Amino acid sequence: MGARGRYILLLVIDSLIVTFSVFLGYYILAPFFLEYTWPVLVGVSITLLISHHVFAYVFNLYHRAWEYASVRELMSIAKAVTASIIVTYILTMIFFQTSFTRLMIITWMMHLLLIGGSRLSWRVARSNIVGKEEKDRYKNKKRTMIVGAGRGGAMLVKQMLDTPQMDMIPIVAVDDEPAKQRMELAPRVRVEGDRNDIQRLIKKYEVEKVVIAIPSLSKSELNDIHNLSAAEGVEVMIMPNIDDVMSGSVEVNDLKKVEVEDLLGREPVELDTKGIEDQVQDKVILVTGAGGSIGSEIVRQITKFQPRKVVLVGHGENSIYTILEEVKSYKNSVEYVPIIADVQDRERIFEVFEEYKPHVVYHAAAHKHVPLMEYNPQEAVKNNIIGTKNTAEAAVEFKSEKFVLISTDKAVNPPNVMGATKRLAEMMIQALNGENQDTTLVAVRFGNVLGSRGSVIPKFRKQIEAGGPITVTDERMTRYFMTIPEASRLVIQAGTLAQGGEVFVLDMGEPIKIVDLARNMIKFSGFREDEIGIKFTGIRPGEKLYEELLGEDEIHPEQAYEKIYRGKTILIEKAEIDDLVESLLNNFDKKDLILYANKS
Repeated sequence: MGARGRYILLLVIDSLIVTFSVFLGYYILAPFFLEYTWPVLVGVSITLLISHHVFAYVFNLYHRAWEYASVRELMSIAKAVTASIIVTYILTMIFFQTSFTRLMIITWMMHLLLIGGSRLSWRVARSNIVGKEEKDRYKNKKRTMIVGAGRGGAMLVKQMLDTPQMDMIPIVAVDDEPAKQRMELAPRVRVEGDRNDIQRLIKKYEVEKVVIAIPSLSKSELNDIHNLSAAEGVEVMIMPNIDDVMSGSVEVNDLKKVEVEDLLGREPVELDTKGIEDQVQDKVILVTGAGGSIGSEIVRQITKFQPRKVVLVGHGENSIYTILEEVKSYKNSVEYVPIIADVQDRERIFEVFEEYKPHVVYHAAAHKHVPLMEYNPQEAVKNNIIGTKNTAEAAVEFKSEKFVLISTDKAVNPPNVMGATKRLAEMMIQALNGENQDTTLVAVRFGNVLGSRGSVIPKFRKQIEAGGPITVTDERMTRYFMTIPEASRLVIQAGTLAQGGEVFVLDMGEPIKIVDLARNMIKFSGFREDEIGIKFTGIRPGEKLYEELLGEDEIHPEQAYEKIYRGKTILIEKAEIDDLVESLLNNFDKKDLILYANKS
């Protein structure tokens, strides 16, 4: 039925109900109140009919989608009916000089019952007519449990039921709050327990998916729920943050599969937003390696603090294009400038700094792959040392306020080329910091980041998709891990703490055995270890079994900020470093490079 046909049908139904309810009310009262006459009743009926249609228009009773009627729509009916009865009562008192109180009360009740019932019957009819189609459609949908019956869970259930394209149908919900037990999120979707009942309810309702509708869960709580669900072989997903949903930046049904990165990450640090705003807001920010995993995340995080301009510097055009397209879609007034440039090209880097004169520089461009740099040591020197030298000296030349070098735990007692070049890069910026008065230069050192290019997690994921085996170099090997967003936030925070020449060290938590990570990823993917397999291949050139952030005697015991420490390092004169760089370029010797890096 079209909109016009529905409008006419509702108009006719209401007219019949309003007209005859006066007479029906009269016959109910007639044994006791016979003084009303037919002309008076007709007059009251006509007055009430006109009054009702006026208020039906005011409260929009004829243009609502009554097949989805809820309490809000019923309240509109109550308001319209009550207003029309009151107006009719006043008018009939004026024109007929008679009290109609009892008749008006019973007529009001009949209007609420009959008009409200007619609208609800619309929804009931739709449910019955469309019910078979929906049941057929639901046959192909995965039976889903909702964890969390708050605002997010209620929104998610409604979205699932109203979106035919979604491949899930909510069956049951759980919530730890006692007050929400037995509460219905929708017809036939009821809260039937807390997280301890997850496995029982999965079996009872043959649940195929679990969706966590509490994005603010702590990592330990997320781990608990995931382990309970995964033990039954179901896929676990999580909905986006409810504040992001309410702001319109994401949809409530933008669900994400819970990955190993979500469970290995730690509780977020509360940032000093005022300090970051003072450093970033309305400033020009330049990020090298802006297309990489860390550089691009720094761009995303920086954007939240409303810089005037962000200069995205990178060597690969595809990666710069990707991050540019992403940040351009953000609803803000930040200007983004894509620059294709190689940090090894000193002249080009100086041109960029001269044109944009950045206030703050985050230098994330580097070669980071340990075995590859063992095979290509000269490239590590050129990119990690010369590239840092060019960028840092450009920052000093054009009087940037801050220069933050992204370093690595592999710079500690480095046995490999990559770590040695990063340690020399740290020494370079420390030396430069001592020779100028305008630019504060610091380094921030951390371990592996989850999901970055070249890290073990994407590699393991591909090996699992290919059917295995997962390759691990040594069963004893451990590494520190941190999520990319956490590392990027702490890098930005460390920049606000800089006084000049420091090497900040991020608290990476406890080291994780790589073989345990491999086993967890196999389990997360729904396989058993014997199905995928783990193969030990032996330590690669330049690798260490255990990484270090700094020894106990090399780090200030007090935190500079939560999860941020200041390292104690030996300062080297810039002239000495310049001589070493010159020597490396003219007569490269890997052994000399590593020996020199370990002096500090």
